[in-house]
Amino acid sequence: MDSYVFNDGSSRELLSLSGTIPVPYKGNTYNIPICLWLLDTYPFNPPICFVKPTSTMTIKTGKHVDANGKIYLPYLHEWKHPPSDLLGLIQILIVVFGEEPPVFSRSTAPAPYPMYPATGPPNSSYMPGVIPPYPPAAHPANPSGYGGFPGYPPAGQYPQTSGPQIFPQPPAAQPPVTSSGPARDGTIGEDTIRASLISAVSDKLRWRMKEEMDRAQAELNALKRTEEDLKKGHQKLEEMVTRLEQEVTEVDKNIETLRKKDEELGVVVEKMESQSEYRDIDEVIVPTAPLYKQILNLYAEENAIEDTIFYLGEALRRGVIDLDVFLKHVRLLSRKQFQLRALMQKARKTAGLSDLY
Repeated sequence: MDSYVFNDGSSRELLSLSGTIPVPYKGNTYNIPICLWLLDTYPFNPPICFVKPTSTMTIKTGKHVDANGKIYLPYLHEWKHPPSDLLGLIQILIVVFGEEPPVFSRSTAPAPYPMYPATGPPNSSYMPGVIPPYPPAAHPANPSGYGGFPGYPPAGQYPQTSGPQIFPQPPAAQPPVTSSGPARDGTIGEDTIRASLISAVSDKLRWRMKEEMDRAQAELNALKRTEEDLKKGHQKLEEMVTRLEQEVTEVDKNIETLRKKDEELGVVVEKMESQSEYRDIDEVIVPTAPLYKQILNLYAEENAIEDTIFYLGEALRRGVIDLDVFLKHVRLLSRKQFQLRALMQKARKTAGLSDLY
């Protein structure tokens, strides 16, 4: 834990990670020292990154590193937890520094570049507290709550160098930078800031567009499922309506048939009621053939004899007749009943009917 001083003068104890990262450059690998300051809101806010040169190194300002060694990357500006992490940051630093080294070796001869104001000793407790303040309108608001930690520095110009070698000493014949050229004031060119902002806005818009498209696709899928359910329900309702219509048609036909039959029965009943008092019951029931009429008469007579024998038994029980009279009449009736049954059996056999006895 070391004390970190922000641009507004406030200080806070922060966790600092110092070390080197291997950077391949023109076939060689160089260990570039860096320092990462982790805010107390990490990992929801990005770390503050610095190049920490040794006594034999000099910071080479560029698109991603200012004169104080502070590192600016779109990855830091667009930091979002959990996709963003320290491993991804270090990998991006290796790629970026491999294209544009942030330091080169310090010359033992008089330096061909003008001296810069002191920015603090490059040791393990390096605190960029004396960084010149940046205009507040040149960078977006910091969501972490630390006003002195800008996402990108304000507009400015960097000198167009002729590409000095990275750790080796630059050639002695290289002309020094005069005061007529653009000063190394620790700022980044307006074109660089504009390109970075455009890239950040484009990425944010793409991210928002992807979220909106995913949400719209999810809603569309839900609507499609609802549409399929509604279609199935509509088909079932149509089948039910068709079946009900068929049943209603069938019921209407049955009602019409029953109405006609009721009218016919009403006519027959009315006719029978008007003729019942003038007709004999034997004239009402007329068999279709003489043989059937004979069978009907034999059956009626046989049942009459059966009833007579029954009532004779009742008379004997009550004492109306004596036993001799009862036996005499029962003997005669039984003989008659036997003859009727034999004749009726023969008639039914002739008519092709089943036997009763």
